[in-house]
Amino acid sequence: FAIKRLIGRRFEDPMVEKDKGLVPYHIVKGDNGDAWVESFGKKYSPSQVSADILIKMKETAEAYLGEEVTEAVITVPAYFNDSQRQSTKDAGRIAGLEVKRIIPEPTAAALAYGLDKEHTDKKIAVFDLGGGTFDISILEIGDGVFEVLATNGDTHLGGDDFDQAIMKWMIDEFKKESGIDLSGDKMALQRLRDAAEKAKIELSGTQSTEINQPFITMDASGPKHLALNLTRSQLESLTHGLVERTRQPCLKALQDAGIKREDIGEVILVGGMSRMPLVQKTVEELFGREPHKGVNPDEVVAIGAAIQGGVLTGDVKDVLLLDVIPLTLGIETFGGVMTPLVERNTTIPTQKKQVFSTAADNQPAVTIRVLQGERKMAEHNKEIGRFDLADIPPAPRGMPQIEV
Repeated sequence: FAIKRLIGRRFEDPMVEKDKGLVPYHIVKGDNGDAWVESFGKKYSPSQVSADILIKMKETAEAYLGEEVTEAVITVPAYFNDSQRQSTKDAGRIAGLEVKRIIPEPTAAALAYGLDKEHTDKKIAVFDLGGGTFDISILEIGDGVFEVLATNGDTHLGGDDFDQAIMKWMIDEFKKESGIDLSGDKMALQRLRDAAEKAKIELSGTQSTEINQPFITMDASGPKHLALNLTRSQLESLTHGLVERTRQPCLKALQDAGIKREDIGEVILVGGMSRMPLVQKTVEELFGREPHKGVNPDEVVAIGAAIQGGVLTGDVKDVLLLDVIPLTLGIETFGGVMTPLVERNTTIPTQKKQVFSTAADNQPAVTIRVLQGERKMAEHNKEIGRFDLADIPPAPRGMPQIEV
């Protein structure tokens, strides 16, 4: 589980470091320097694990349709960077699928919501809190055109973090009662994780739930049982900080879209975690309106992807999707600075040009590093490619004109 949080990330990534202590499997350095996982002595890339899931989905679709499936539209978190999207495409290729399009999950949700509402111009917010990632997208829809105005998010915030908060509470409570620390027991941790998720789901519909895990461990006196009662208010107290982390991306998305919350005509909830009452209350506070309850948060993204597939095959007509880049694209310039070329939330496809020059007299070549991110210094952003421009004629620095 949570493989989406590792896909396209380097092993040294601080987020990977954080995940190492939270998952029951081993995260190791892959052959290419990326974060991979190890199981039964074998190493697997996140793309391979994702491919296994896609293979199963491909088989399910083929069994239902009675024919071979060779092409796919795959959805990803809106805030995925280029290497994360590329790794997702690789997963499709490994699974034997030609990936026709990668589209952001909130955009897919908007397609599913808005297809039968083509003649009303409306700005909508799609709040997507899933198992491992969080996205917020602001879109304008009308007359079959779906235009993404802005997107923001946190690719390391989701239901897994809520489960982790409940698990920590369970471990602490059990330690207080029995003096035994379960945090090093991998078998017990998996049982606690399952119990935490079950309790979290139950507390969306009830005020209190019992957590019972018999024979969770043993000591010299015999087997030990874990029996705890968790209330909704306790859960909200444990996870309040996680829910609060959704606020800033929402405010930033509104700011980037250049609109006020009063301009939002509808708020759509996506992802299983959006069923949590505290999350729904926070969304209502943020946007000043009750979220739309007419879509299934678990299915709406898949429906939107199917609609996009229909657009590509010509079965669905008069639908135009205008997407944006989620993170700024730029190049490294003198002093290790990142110079932006295409700002985040620019509608794509797009083309930008800028003229640069050399930093030293008679400089024969320049290396152009293409970066993605919002930090001022190049080293703090994600490098998505580099190329060398050689055979520059000798000239004083600042004279050669290099158009990027």
